[in-house]
Amino acid sequence: MLVRGIMAIIVLFSTAIVSVTFLIDQPDRSALKRGDHGYGTTPLSKAPPILQIPLTKRLHTAPSGKPQAPSIISQVLRARPGDTLAGMLTRAGINRREAVAAIDALRKHYNPRHIRPGNKVRVEFSPVPLSAGLGRLQGLSLSPAFNRQVIVTRTSDGAFSANEKEKVLTSSLVRADGTIKHSLYIDGLKAGLPAPILVALIRAYSWDVDFQRGIHPGDGFEVMFERLHETDGPAVFNGDIVYAALSLQGVRHAMYRHTMANGDIDYFDKKGRSAKKTLMRTPIDGARLSSGFGRRKHPILGYTKMHRGLDFAAPRGTPIYAAGNGTIEHAGRNGAYGKYIRIRHNGTYKTAYGHMRRLVRGMRKGKRVRQGQIIGYVGTTGRSTGPHLHYEILRGGRQVNPRRLKMPSGRKLKGSELARFQSARALIKRDFAGLKSRDDLADAK
Repeated sequence: MLVRGIMAIIVLFSTAIVSVTFLIDQPDRSALKRGDHGYGTTPLSKAPPILQIPLTKRLHTAPSGKPQAPSIISQVLRARPGDTLAGMLTRAGINRREAVAAIDALRKHYNPRHIRPGNKVRVEFSPVPLSAGLGRLQGLSLSPAFNRQVIVTRTSDGAFSANEKEKVLTSSLVRADGTIKHSLYIDGLKAGLPAPILVALIRAYSWDVDFQRGIHPGDGFEVMFERLHETDGPAVFNGDIVYAALSLQGVRHAMYRHTMANGDIDYFDKKGRSAKKTLMRTPIDGARLSSGFGRRKHPILGYTKMHRGLDFAAPRGTPIYAAGNGTIEHAGRNGAYGKYIRIRHNGTYKTAYGHMRRLVRGMRKGKRVRQGQIIGYVGTTGRSTGPHLHYEILRGGRQVNPRRLKMPSGRKLKGSELARFQSARALIKRDFAGLKSRDDLADAK
C-alpha cells in the first residue's frame, strides 16, 4: 500500500508539471488577433519564441520551404539645389561605400559633377530586413540628355559596371494656332505652345517684327513643330519649328524650315528668301522697349538730347546676342555707355551694345562672333537709371533708327535648290492642314 501511494503521488506530480509547461509555451492569443498573419504589434524583443524567426525567412520562404530571391525595388531620386550624386544616394540610405563604387563606374560615361537641380536618378535596390535605408544597391540610371541614358548595374562578383545607350525615339508633328489678345507669349502658351518653342519663334521673327509695337490684338499665329517621344512613352523633347506664320494687321508672314542639298538648315519665306536678315532688330529676348530713337529729355542730365539708339528694359543678367556675324571692334568700358561692345559686320554696318552688367569671357577686340551668340548680359553700368540694353545700329559710321531701317536680306534660293524648297513647302502645307489644332480636338470631345 505504501508503495502504491508513493507511485500515485509521483504520477500526479508529473501530470501537473506537464500542464504548467504546456501553458507557458502557448503564444499570446490576443496578440495574434491584433495583426495580420499572426504578427500583431508586439515588439520583437517581447514576442513569443515563434515570432522571433528572422524577417527575411518570413518574407522569402515559399510554401515549398525553398528560399526565394529578394525582389528588386525601384525608386526615383530628384536632385535638389546644392546636391551631389553621392549625397543623394547616401541621404536615401544607400551604403556610402556602395554609392562611391557605383559612381566610379558611372564616370566612364557621365561626370557626376554635372548633376543639376531637378535631374532625376532612378536607383534599384534589394531590401535588407530591419535596415533604416533603402537596402542593398543593385544599380542606377540617369539621362544626361533627352536621347541618352547611362545605366549602372551590379555584376555577379558584386562590383559595378556602366554602359550608355541611345534612346529609341519617334518623331511626330504638333500644330498650334490662335488669336493674339494679350501678347504672343501669353496667348501662345494658352494655345499649347511650349515656352522653348515660343522663344525660338520670337527669335526667328526678330529680324523683321518689332514685338513691342508690331503686335496688335486680333493678330494671329500658326506654328507646327516636331515633338520626340520614347517608344510607346511620353514626350521627352520638343524639336525644331517646321512652319510658322504671323498675321499682323492683315499681312501674313510665313516661314518654312528647309534642309538644303549641302546639309545647311534655314528658314525661308514662300519665295525662297531667307527669313534671317543681316542684322537682328531685337538682340535680346523678352525685353520691353523703354526708350525709342530720337530727341528726348535725358533722365539723368535733365535736358533734351538726341537718343541715338533703342533702350530695352530687362532684368539684370538677361543674355544679349550679337545682332549679326562680325568682328568685335571695342570691348570694355566706354564712358557713359558703361561696359560696351561694338561689332563691325561688313563695310557698311556696325552694331553697339551699352550698359552691360558684364561681357562674356573671351569677348575682346578682334574676336569673330556669329549671329545669335551671347556676348554679354543686361546691367546698368555707365550713365544709366536702371537695368537695360542700349542698342545702336550704325550705317556708314552714323547711328540710324533700327525700327525704320530696311534690313539687308540674307540668302535667296535659286534654280534646283529653289525647286527642292517649293516641293518641301508643299509637303509642309499638306502636313499642317492634316493636323488638328487644340480647338479642333476640344470640339471633337
